Amino acid sequence: MLKGINQWCYPEGTPLEQVFEYSRDAGFDAVELNVYDAGGIGLTMETTEEEAKQIVQLAATYDLKLKSLSTGLLWQSPLSHADESVREQGRKVVEKQIKLAAVMEIDTVLVVPGVVTETITYSECYDRSQAEIRKLLPLAEKNNVTIGIENVWNKFLLSPLEMVNYIDELDSDNVGAYFDVGNVLQFGYPEQWIRILGHRIKKIHVKDFNTSVGNITGFVPLLAGDVNWDNVIKALKEVGYNDTVTAEITPYKLDPRPLAEDTSRNMEYIFNLQELVTR
Repeated sequence: MLKGINQWCYPEGTPLEQVFEYSRDAGFDAVELNVYDAGGIGLTMETTEEEAKQIVQLAATYDLKLKSLSTGLLWQSPLSHADESVREQGRKVVEKQIKLAAVMEIDTVLVVPGVVTETITYSECYDRSQAEIRKLLPLAEKNNVTIGIENVWNKFLLSPLEMVNYIDELDSDNVGAYFDVGNVLQFGYPEQWIRILGHRIKKIHVKDFNTSVGNITGFVPLLAGDVNWDNVIKALKEVGYNDTVTAEITPYKLDPRPLAEDTSRNMEYIFNLQELVTR
């Protein structure tokens, strides 16, 4: 498995050169970049093909791979919104992700499919987001890019069985799961999700979660929460997952470098956990 770290693990405004330098020095194989609004660091909605290629070359100078793209912009323009113009903006975000991924030879883009709210019902979120993703599939298929549906705290797709149905109903090899281990711990067991999602898993996010806190502040660095990493690694091996595992953790306030170092070391421990416990 490749060891990756998300750009969000560094404080907002951290130059891309430092993101790559700190990641390389900490021992990471890959960095997951995010697509921002205009003015963001790295990839934005205004990034040209040439600029994207230059970023690939920059990453290569640090011996880093770029395997996936994420974005926070779909929280502002969810594909489940009642307003067609808002959904259209959300489609433009995913279209930009796909086009950038194609230019950068990246195989997966992370997509938060929708958000359930007091005014957007669960069934509306399900139907609208699927309809919007179907509109995006021709572009994804043309460019050989996978849309990775993430399980996230959006009050949606709250069980692995439902996530399987959601993905399978889209009936495309270019849709899969971008599975976040820490995000399910409040209401499930990640190893069970992994076994049920199986081959549908295209990419993995890791963070840890303290269930005794039980809210958004319960997300903690790796090994500081309640994820049973031994079970998670066993499940990943059972389903044959051998791609990138990307850390997505809140930056340290004082200095970003120790987070990269700590996370890299903890991921090495997690990857080798079964060997350690059988010694």
